[in-house]
Amino acid sequence: MTHEDVWSAIEKFAIEHNMSCSGLAKCSGLDPTTFNKSKRWSKEGQPRWPSTNSISKILSSTGASLEDFTKFIPSQNVDR
Repeated sequence: MTHEDVWSAIEKFAIEHNMSCSGLAKCSGLDPTTFNKSKRWSKEGQPRWPSTNSISKILSSTGASLEDFTKFIPSQNVDR
């Protein structure tokens, strides 16, 4: 699971719930800019990951489960 995978999952999750990322944030009691693309990287170029609190809030506000969210994260099949 990569930084890009998680942010993409949030975008797809929002679309599935007929919202923009901003709408999903507002609906979840978060600042509307929480999921903006401009906030995904620090000024130093370091990735910023969404907090578990933000993920929890979008699940709660939509009535979705963690499994509902993670279906948007591609699985990696690794040979062991």
